Amino acid sequence: MKPTLLILAAGMASRYGSMKQIDGFGPNGETIIDYSIYDAINAGFGKVVFIIKEEFVDNFKAIFEPKLAGRIETDYVFQNFDLKQFGIEEEIYREKPWGTAHAILSGRKVIKEPFCVINADDYYGFDAFKKMVDFLTTEVTDSNYAIIGYQIGKTLSEFGAVSRGVCKVDAAGNLEEIVERTKVYPKDGNIFYEEDGEEFPLSYETPVSMNFWGFTPAVFKITEELFREFAEANKDKPKAEFFIPLIGENLVKSNIATFKVVPTANKWFGVTYKEDKPYVQDSIDQLVKNGTYPEKLWN
Repeated sequence: MKPTLLILAAGMASRYGSMKQIDGFGPNGETIIDYSIYDAINAGFGKVVFIIKEEFVDNFKAIFEPKLAGRIETDYVFQNFDLKQFGIEEEIYREKPWGTAHAILSGRKVIKEPFCVINADDYYGFDAFKKMVDFLTTEVTDSNYAIIGYQIGKTLSEFGAVSRGVCKVDAAGNLEEIVERTKVYPKDGNIFYEEDGEEFPLSYETPVSMNFWGFTPAVFKITEELFREFAEANKDKPKAEFFIPLIGENLVKSNIATFKVVPTANKWFGVTYKEDKPYVQDSIDQLVKNGTYPEKLWN
């Protein structure tokens, strides 16, 4: 059974100012999602599931169905504010969804095979998809999951400091913890993070999480239990978010599962602000020029 690609595309993109998930970046208006799905198909994924807001479903189908028909199976699931589906009767007011870990629960009824989760607005590269397929078809179990580890030096921005989840890895190559460094930047040919006004160095190859995770469907039951606890504990905190690393941290610290940190030397890039768009367009243009992708992706 081929693994499934689960794409987180329900974000509101408030900092970008429009729906960056379906904005065009390639030479023929291709989205970043297009390149991820293209790589996923070539790597061996058998299905793609989009997590979106229900009101966007027609837009997504109009953009992706003509391209993907006959190439890969597609499905759409919706992230919403309905807590009763998780056995939570109390109404909790929210302006924004509950976060990425809550989002993946949207796929629990349509995913029955090993799967990986990615962001819609991040470019990951073919190597990451191929390594994840290999893991999901040969190594994954209900107690052995994976995360792709990017070299921090290949994830930095030219436009200022970034936040990165630095992976602490044990001797066996498994994740011990993810430490969020909120101000990481290059300086004088080196990489530093700042904490409490002090500067600390990081090596170029330090592995970081860019939200590329591999699971089996067993993770849904665990995540649902954790979400109920999180929602109860944060019902008076409308900005609290239930992120995927919280699942990983819980599973690792409770010895329920391990996470293999699978290294990739691919360059990552993504889009957060409108100012990022020209850089992303140029990066994709270079990948087309060097032959990584055809100019017309879906011919």
